[in-house]
Amino acid sequence: MERNLRWQNIFFGKTKEEKNQRKAQELPSSPCSGLVSLLFPRAFFKEECLLSKSMATPPRFEVELEVDDDEFSKLIRWTNSPRVVVDNDSCSDATVIRVDCVNKHGILLQVVQVLTDLNLFIRKAYITSDGSWFMDVFYVTDRDGRKVLDKEVISYIKKSLESDDLFFPKLRNSVGITPSNKHTLIELAGSDRPGLLSEICAVLANQSCHVAKAELWTHNSRVAAVLHVTDESTKGAIEDPQRLSMIKERVCNVLRGDNDPRAARMIVSMGLTHPERRLHQMMFDDRDYERVVAKEVAQDESRPKVTVTNCLEREYTVVILRSRDRPKLLFDTVCTLTDMQYVVYHGTVSSDEDEAYQEYYIRNADGLPVSEEVEQRHLIQCLEAAIERRSSEGLALELREDGKFSLPEITRVFRENGLTIRRAEISREGAQVADNFYVSETSGSPVDPDKIDLIRRQLGLTNLTAKQNTLQPSNPPEVVSTVSLFFANLFRVSFQSFRLIRSYS
Repeated sequence: MERNLRWQNIFFGKTKEEKNQRKAQELPSSPCSGLVSLLFPRAFFKEECLLSKSMATPPRFEVELEVDDDEFSKLIRWTNSPRVVVDNDSCSDATVIRVDCVNKHGILLQVVQVLTDLNLFIRKAYITSDGSWFMDVFYVTDRDGRKVLDKEVISYIKKSLESDDLFFPKLRNSVGITPSNKHTLIELAGSDRPGLLSEICAVLANQSCHVAKAELWTHNSRVAAVLHVTDESTKGAIEDPQRLSMIKERVCNVLRGDNDPRAARMIVSMGLTHPERRLHQMMFDDRDYERVVAKEVAQDESRPKVTVTNCLEREYTVVILRSRDRPKLLFDTVCTLTDMQYVVYHGTVSSDEDEAYQEYYIRNADGLPVSEEVEQRHLIQCLEAAIERRSSEGLALELREDGKFSLPEITRVFRENGLTIRRAEISREGAQVADNFYVSETSGSPVDPDKIDLIRRQLGLTNLTAKQNTLQPSNPPEVVSTVSLFFANLFRVSFQSFRLIRSYS
């Protein structure tokens, strides 16, 4: 009630001066707001002009009381539409994407998600979202290291990032994801063991379910999977509640196993979610970051290096990550920070050969730094786990354009030959097959190439290709001191963004 009256007073106050004074008190503040207003006058000038205009003729509409999406915030965003520039001229070896818009918690993740969903590799990025404005610069290439020159892809990037759905998603969990009646979504989480995916596929096939798409991750003896299934007879979503209840009961029995006292979890819905973000959330909820207890694993030098320190002068927490570079690494770390309710105010991302370096200046959503040592250790554990979940160990097997054999049969042959699936990306819509499996011996040792030849002969598969796994971890260099880099990177990010914004203002 108090919040409702407060916002009504802002819109319907007695004088223009009272409104402007009241709004000045409501605007977010920051220790670096003076610096940002000096370096980025365009953003603050736009907002100041907007406030003057809106207060002169206040709009007459009801104020909805959502903390982050009240009607005044919507007005600010609608009158300050995002501006996206895709530049292939200023950099010789990458496409430069500049995003300039009103700041909102989670928008960094949404922008990164749009780029990574297009399988673009973010080679370098400068992040600045202090105050009320979001101004980020991304240097991207395709998977082959080439610039993004496809006009359809460029148009999609601009359309997605300039869309209102980026700020006001309705009935969707991510940009471009809408509810569908073509698939039934099944989310699974439980203890991992050899042959688990084969058993799940067999249960679903026994219930006349076809797996159209699936993504499975394993980490620290835990497993999470997102499956899109259809009815084999109708080719549509499964809607019968009794049948869904039976599927859930049988799949949970498989997930639970014989000796697992922990509860297996399965969720069924008719909508769609962003699978990779959901996998991170499911793994986090399952506390997979706490599962590593073996001494030799804890001291493994190939693991990502994460440090968390406080810069007391600026009231930021500085997070530095070093690991082997790979696709979607930035998405994994930003997703974890966002879902843990941390706000990234500044950041620098770069990759040098095979090494990735990420540096963030963050605070809690309440504006306070991460001051407690226990919370810092928890943050380090969660970021390490986020990086490791997709860094699958094992041999990468790729199956393309061969719908001759069903998924239960292929996974059964893997299991019978002593292979365990560490990670899987499955797509079997229509006659098109695009499956990727990351497998290892049950003992954890590398896969014998002769065993892959044996599997090919058993299944008669000519399109099963063994590929080098580029996501296996390597030994990263030691992490340097974080505080010494704070001011250098802060000003480097700010002036770089300022130069780029001036070029198209």
